[in-house]
Amino acid sequence: MDKQLVSVVRYDEAARSVESAVALCDGLKGVPRDARTFIKPNIVFWTRRVPFPKWGVITTSRVVADVVAVLKAHGIEHVTIGEGMVTYDPKDVATPAHAFEMLGYRRLEERYGVRCVNVHERPFRTVDLGEGIRAKVNADILESDFVVDLPVLKTHSQTVVSLGVKNLKGCLDIASRKAFHDTRDGLDLHRKVAGLPGMLPERSLTILDGIFTNERGPGFDGRIRRKDILVASADWLSTDLVGAALLGYTPEEVPHLDYLVKKMGRAPDLRDIEIRGEMIADHRLLHAYAFPYTKDGSLPVPMKRMGIEGLAYRQYDQTLCTYCALLSAALVPAVARAWKGEPWKEVEVLTGKVMRPTPGKKKTILLGKCMYLANRNHPDIAEMLAVKSCPPSPEEIVDVFHRAGILIERGLIEDIEAVPGSFMQKYEGKPEFDEGLFRIP
Repeated sequence: MDKQLVSVVRYDEAARSVESAVALCDGLKGVPRDARTFIKPNIVFWTRRVPFPKWGVITTSRVVADVVAVLKAHGIEHVTIGEGMVTYDPKDVATPAHAFEMLGYRRLEERYGVRCVNVHERPFRTVDLGEGIRAKVNADILESDFVVDLPVLKTHSQTVVSLGVKNLKGCLDIASRKAFHDTRDGLDLHRKVAGLPGMLPERSLTILDGIFTNERGPGFDGRIRRKDILVASADWLSTDLVGAALLGYTPEEVPHLDYLVKKMGRAPDLRDIEIRGEMIADHRLLHAYAFPYTKDGSLPVPMKRMGIEGLAYRQYDQTLCTYCALLSAALVPAVARAWKGEPWKEVEVLTGKVMRPTPGKKKTILLGKCMYLANRNHPDIAEMLAVKSCPPSPEEIVDVFHRAGILIERGLIEDIEAVPGSFMQKYEGKPEFDEGLFRIP
């Protein structure tokens, strides 16, 4: 059996590294000049309120621009850049437009004639992704002849890694994304993520942007490193297998990749892959994916170290959707800041879709519509404090926690779009964290 080609290249802007990565893996071999091409970067989050850590969270604009230049040099005329980022307000279209502008995508439109689209403003079509997984997928990627998938090299708190396969989730409509976290159909998040390549055309190219990596991603609250690595292949699964290896994981440790390896009869030890360029062993560095919790999963370890008592803020599971996950990135620190040394009154916080209350708790906070519907009549709840909205309303969240005796600062939640700016402090003054990589000259 012929081996799949994967290139691993050091990023050096002056050395035209993206061009080298594509050439080494024969990434454009057989792609005709009239191919309708769709580029899918990763813009997992954006806010207009404050600067926030983009490194290891968002695909660098320099890589996006270099990819467009390589495609144009190949003679490809029809290029669309599309992304469906999640915003705190699902109806917000101004924030995605702002992201495209600030990241330089509008400059690419002017320079190369590419088209940039917010997939939430475009048509969707219902697609069978295999084995009964149905989802509404952006029509632009479905109508393309060639897809260039540009994820960041990072781990993910729910799916272990977030690479090329996971990045395709950004082409689904919001209802389908939420459904991916729902297990009532008998399929978990990992199995549904494994179905995402079903939207790809016959030809595709995946390039992992590892200029920055993200430990305990996928968001701005992870640990960011400068690694200057690119991984590319015309075989989407091989790219992700090599990316996972660089992050310290075997296929067996990543459920959706493990499923795909077995389904496609691939070698779990990567022996059916030919690496060109750098060696994996020279760049492998274990990146943790899970945020640390106590052994019983009742409290984040940092809260335990603070001595917090009378609170069970249960460990998230894979049914926690992206909206609630974004809120948690602000809410957990807000709760920690509210601790003044006096035990709280046996409060339990439940999230996601499947958690059930613990008997004996005096107050149970149900965070979000899914939790409310699942537990509103549960007999083990002594006093129910429910945030019933979807996505959870910041005002409701503050009210519920105050009623539970946890006096979180109102501004930390109600002005939630300003919170990501506080994460910038740990990167200030470090030249390796160059925001210039997110601009296009």
